[in-house]
Amino acid sequence: MQQIKAYLDQIATISNLDWSFFTSKLQRRVIEKKSIFLKVNEIENQISFIESGIVRLFIPKDNPEKEITFGFSFKNQFISAYDSFLTQSPSVYQLQALTETTILSLTYDDLQSVYKSTQIGNLIGRLTAEDLFLIKSNREQNLLNLTAEQRYLKLFKERPELLESIPLKYISSYIGVTAQALSRIRKRLIHTLY
Repeated sequence: MQQIKAYLDQIATISNLDWSFFTSKLQRRVIEKKSIFLKVNEIENQISFIESGIVRLFIPKDNPEKEITFGFSFKNQFISAYDSFLTQSPSVYQLQALTETTILSLTYDDLQSVYKSTQIGNLIGRLTAEDLFLIKSNREQNLLNLTAEQRYLKLFKERPELLESIPLKYISSYIGVTAQALSRIRKRLIHTLY
């Protein structure tokens, strides 16, 4: 609980009463490595804070090699199929723990209670939504404005641990290239650096 407290303290001062109410609604879950914890056509009923681990957002395909990875979330970030969560309609993508992942989850109904019963709830909700939006917007802008090589380098610079923990096939999908194209990019960069 200390991690989410430290994260939220950066946003605003939370009274002891609000903090007690908020934490009474949180549920800690440990998700096994490679587990899919939200499937296509399921309604996302939780928004979660990642205490540890890495989560992948992806669109499954009949051929697993054709899956489309479009997002990752890490320690000290929120994760949700947020569009499904907001609309309470079936998700068109899946969430998968790439490593053993520990999350603190809040259900849709409990979040509504936090909004209604605390002074800080709406601010936390708004800022969390803004954070999720900025992650999505940044990814879209990178896809539109950067080359595949630039996207890879930016990812490597911002999240070096990603390259140690995530299979290259997911990284290639995330930056919008085939695994073979990523292999060529990596070889070219190695030759450039050495």
